[in-house]
Formats: sequence, C-alpha cells, structure tokens
Amino acid sequence: MRSEFDFIHHIKKSYGLSRVGDDCAVLPKDAETDILITADMLAEDVDFRLEWTSPELLGHKALAVSLSDIAAMGGRPTFAMLSFGVPESVWSGDFLERFYEGWHGLAREFGVELVGGDVSRIPEKFVIDSIVLGEVSKGKAILRSGAKPGDKIYVTGSLGGAAGGLKLLESGTRHDQDLSQSARELIERQLRPMPRLDLADQFPASAMIDLSDGLSSDLGHICEASGVGAVLYAEQIPIDVRLDSIFSSLDEKLHLALDGGEDFELLFTAERKKTLPPEIADITCIGEITANIAKIELIRGGLASELKPKGFQHFR
Repeated sequence: MRSEFDFIHHIKKSYGLSRVGDDCAVLPKDAETDILITADMLAEDVDFRLEWTSPELLGHKALAVSLSDIAAMGGRPTFAMLSFGVPESVWSGDFLERFYEGWHGLAREFGVELVGGDVSRIPEKFVIDSIVLGEVSKGKAILRSGAKPGDKIYVTGSLGGAAGGLKLLESGTRHDQDLSQSARELIERQLRPMPRLDLADQFPASAMIDLSDGLSSDLGHICEASGVGAVLYAEQIPIDVRLDSIFSSLDEKLHLALDGGEDFELLFTAERKKTLPPEIADITCIGEITANIAKIELIRGGLASELKPKGFQHFR
C-alpha cells in the first residue's frame, strides 16, 4: 500500500507543485518578509482519543502541532483558522467551549490571533482542521533541502517521552489518576506538547524539521529532500530520562526515541564550521550528514546498521 508521503509526492509531481514539501508553504509578502502557512488535521481515534484527554488539553495540542511547523521553518506565528467536523455527542455539551479555553491559552502565550474557521456536523468522530500563518525574514525560511555532506545533525530537548506517554495511555493509565511524577510528565508530553518556538531562530541551521513522525522518519525526510544520507550515533541520542522509571529495556527506550514521534522537538543540520550559541544548552549533536544518498546508518556499540524509517504513517 502506498503511504501518505507517496501520495503527496505523486500529486506534487503530477501538478508541478513546487511549493509543496516542507513543514510550511513559503509565500512572498513584501521586500522584508515571507509568509508561512501550515495545515494539520487531527481525527478522533487516529490522532487522539477523547477518553485519554480533556477538551482543554486537546485544544492546546491542536494548536501546538501547527505552531511546531512554524518553528521548524524558523518563523514566528501570527494568525490561525480553526475548523471542526462535530458529531452530536460533542456538540451537545460544553466540550467545544473548554476546547477553546485550551487553544486560546497557548495562543496567548505566542501571540496568535484566531481569525476564522468553519463548523460542520458529521455523523460520528470529531475532526479538527488547524491552519496557522506565520512570518519569517525574506529568504530566511529553513527548508528540509539544505543539508550537505559534512553537516552535523542536532536535536533539541530529549526524545521518546511522548511515545512513552502514549504507551502508558494505551495500557490504561490516565492523566487524572494518582501517578508518579515521571508517569504524569510522560503523559503530559503526549497530551500537552510545547512547540520549540523558543529556539526556532536561534541557530544557523542548513535544514530543519520538527519531530512529529519520529526521528528515523523525519531525518529520512531531510535526507530525501536534500539528496544526502546520514550517520546517527545511538549513544548520543538524548533519550528522555523519565522513561527510566517506566521502561527497563534500553532497546525499548531507544526504539521510542527513534521511532515514537510527537515530541515536537526540532531536528536540524548545520555546517561543521558553524558555532552554535553557547548559551543554548538544550541541543545535542547526534550525528552527521553523508554523501550516501537516502541511506541512514545507526552506530551502536561500534557496530553499524541501516536505520529504516519506522515512525508513524497513516497508510502503510
């Protein structure tokens, strides 16, 4: 079965859609600024489960995933539009009012103004369509296609926490139960992610993407767009330390960090000679870009193996 990425590539090639392929579309605004536009759809029982979350947390996450796309382009968010497909079970209560409370809580934090949207009745499952606009200095949007052999690979924050939180939710654990601090924080990592807009324009990146599908898949997107390969060093990957209290297997924790997704950290490359700002401590070098087109190697314990993309896909 073709993946959603195969479908996007097919449509892009068929219709000559040269602006398609990054976290946001980049459109000209004026002599000093470009516009960024991103769209995200979240469907009940695919991207979220109502029994796992609260309306406020879901509202927060619906905006966070789109703000993360703006961050991945090195931009600043400005405006948003929000549309819903709403079943009767959701419409009849106060769910949407509480959803907007969570959405606006995050929007105020980053100065995002809601300027429109749409509401439609659907038979069964709740669907959210989030569109966010942003701005970036003219010609300064960070694309996926700028990585070069010799560039170092960096990641912000730690990885695997959101996937660990998802594992807990799938096992029946809920965020409103009496939990250990680590378990609660892992679940919040999944249900209430924070976009890394604090770091989006702080480093000289040659290519960048946000970690939504998983490190193995998202690094693959950079390599494909840039026509390069990569080497990752397993021992350098910053695995979320909170996983230690829940998962004993190093293999499982590494799997969550490589393939789990939804950490919404930033994965970026930078020329070897570039110096990162010394005041930013929340960045780890995890590998380097190579000339082996489309091949990603994982070095673990001195042994090399090919790393296949195993992050989330809607269709496999």
